[in-house]
Amino acid sequence: MGTPVKPYPTQDGTKKQQVSDMFDHISPKYDLLNRLLSFGIDISWRKKAIKEVMNGQPSSILDMATGTADLAIAAGKENRAKEIVGIDLSEGMLQFGRVKVQKEGLSTIIRLEQGDSENIHYPNETFDVAMVAFGVRNFENLEKGLSELLRVLKPGGKLVVLEFSKPTVFPVKQLFGFYSRFILPTVGKLISKDESAYAYLPESVQAFPEGQNFLNIMNKVGFRENQQNRLTFGISTLYIGKK
Repeated sequence: MGTPVKPYPTQDGTKKQQVSDMFDHISPKYDLLNRLLSFGIDISWRKKAIKEVMNGQPSSILDMATGTADLAIAAGKENRAKEIVGIDLSEGMLQFGRVKVQKEGLSTIIRLEQGDSENIHYPNETFDVAMVAFGVRNFENLEKGLSELLRVLKPGGKLVVLEFSKPTVFPVKQLFGFYSRFILPTVGKLISKDESAYAYLPESVQAFPEGQNFLNIMNKVGFRENQQNRLTFGISTLYIGKK
């Protein structure tokens, strides 16, 4: 799959280490920037993802690359799951997530832990559903991360992935390209004080094997009945697969 795109290409360290450092740096402004830079559309995307996650009434959910726990909290508010585990590389992001979980009164349901998508510290067949929002493109080894998610799913369990993609329809393709190359890095730098982080975002989206290519990787590692649903002219895509 080629050389992985890194947040700080001129510095040493693996992609995994750099992604963790990047999110530690931007964690204080992460939620604000998400709302601003997506014009709030990411909220509707997450609602669609949660609708798919909760279909079938899972009792145990894994939220990989949970960040500040937006998706985990949305699932917890459904009052159906008994246990939601959120895992992320960045302790900085998790600290903000834990505050949000406590404010929502969901600490008895949601547990946030620092961890790695390629080495999930849970036994085989632990979770009914695994979900990832805007995180799979940050996996250093995509196939290994997906294989681990498959491993910890129960037989018949479901994977729900929400990820950025590239619009193909005129003029959305052109507008999105201009926005992601010029507006997003500039605003991200001003607010987060980390220029590389918001230059990395469009670069990682460009490098990500989206659409049918991603479905092919899901199929390769063992997921079945794989499907995709492109959202908002293809700016993001919802992927679904089963074990």
